Amino acid sequence: MNPEKLKKLQAQVRIGGKGTPRRKKKVVHATAATDDKKLQSCLKKLSVNTIPGIEEVNMIKDDGTVIHFNNPKAQASLSANTFAITGHGENKQITEMLPGILSQLGPEGLTQLKRLASTVAGSAVGKATLEEDDEVPDLVENFDEASKEEVAPKKELNENDKAAGDKNDTIVIEEKKEAPLATPEA
Repeated sequence: MNPEKLKKLQAQVRIGGKGTPRRKKKVVHATAATDDKKLQSCLKKLSVNTIPGIEEVNMIKDDGTVIHFNNPKAQASLSANTFAITGHGENKQITEMLPGILSQLGPEGLTQLKRLASTVAGSAVGKATLEEDDEVPDLVENFDEASKEEVAPKKELNENDKAAGDKNDTIVIEEKKEAPLATPEA
């Protein structure tokens, strides 16, 4: 092969600058383990104690969602007013958690739940009106009689009033929100 082509290909593969190894992919080092170790060392400095026997933790947000931890590791330091909850957290709606979460709600939580229920009920009413608008309305009047009444005045026009009849047709079309027909000028 041509040495110039080889140098060109090698330059394309190199990630860094001159003097770096030729690798096709960049290796990213994971820092999650070091962050966890740093957090645990900070908690150890605060002298936290593990609290046994906690089966679940629910953190209720203002927007009506709940961060739910199932069998978390709970640690606390009362002197530092610090609580640490570690485990797998899931974001859920408060309506999904309702039967079991009622005993955990305080007076503030109950007022928030009432407010949430009223907004849900209001949105359900809004949805119901939208659904009603989508349906075909019930027939109230006899449409055949109305169409006969519109046809009858057109028959009464005599030949002298044809120009006026064309104007009347245009008015009817405009009422139906359709564009009037353009007549070619002669």
